[in-house]
Amino acid sequence: MPTFVLYCVDKPNSLDLRMANREAHLAYVRSKAEVVKLGGPMTDDAGDMAGSLLILDVADRAAVEAFTAADPYSLAGLFERVEIRPIRITLGQP
Repeated sequence: MPTFVLYCVDKPNSLDLRMANREAHLAYVRSKAEVVKLGGPMTDDAGDMAGSLLILDVADRAAVEAFTAADPYSLAGLFERVEIRPIRITLGQP
């Protein structure tokens, strides 16, 4: 199964929006544990959450797009930018 990196950058000044949707996002990601290999918030220089990084094992890019489209963070309009990149893991074990 292919592996993808999902790199999501929050809109500026959106920490309150992130926090308001965080529990729903975490419940959603936990419900997809079979495909989520690694994930967590990215932080800004002050240590505040400012984005998300996830590594997913899914069938194809369309599955990553569907995953992110249904994420409560996406539904809330949190992200300024979302990048999806295939990755070939050669070190570590996500």
